[in-house]
Amino acid sequence: MSVNTRSRISILLAALWWGSLSTLGFLVVPLLFVHLPSPAAAGAMAAKLFTAQTWLSIACTFFLLLFLKGKEAVALTQPAQDAMKYVVAGLLLAVLIEFAVSPRIVSARADGGNLQLWHGLGSAMYAAQWLAAGWTLWCLSRTTKDGAA
Repeated sequence: MSVNTRSRISILLAALWWGSLSTLGFLVVPLLFVHLPSPAAAGAMAAKLFTAQTWLSIACTFFLLLFLKGKEAVALTQPAQDAMKYVVAGLLLAVLIEFAVSPRIVSARADGGNLQLWHGLGSAMYAAQWLAAGWTLWCLSRTTKDGAA
């Protein structure tokens, strides 16, 4: 696969990752709380959607890492090198949200734990993942002096 094709696919993956985080976090979930009959129903549906988002984030970051650091990528371009740290950070945040924070949110709801703390931490980590995805897209879509990405 040519470097140009890898570059274009990487930009598409970063756009999918950032766009899906943006759409879910800033549009879909707020609409659930406005239009569903109860906050409990909206929260349950949001949890399922966030889990789906986590798996999409994991897939996007996995393939980004594969395309940015694959066997054929002998020397990474500077934008790809810059993007790597954001991809890894976003991947770690997605995994931590799903497997460390989300279970604590569920248990806090069930047993009266500190829901505000865990929900706030999860929201902050989601925002950090959104920023990581955005910076990844920004880095990968930069052009060099000769116009190549």
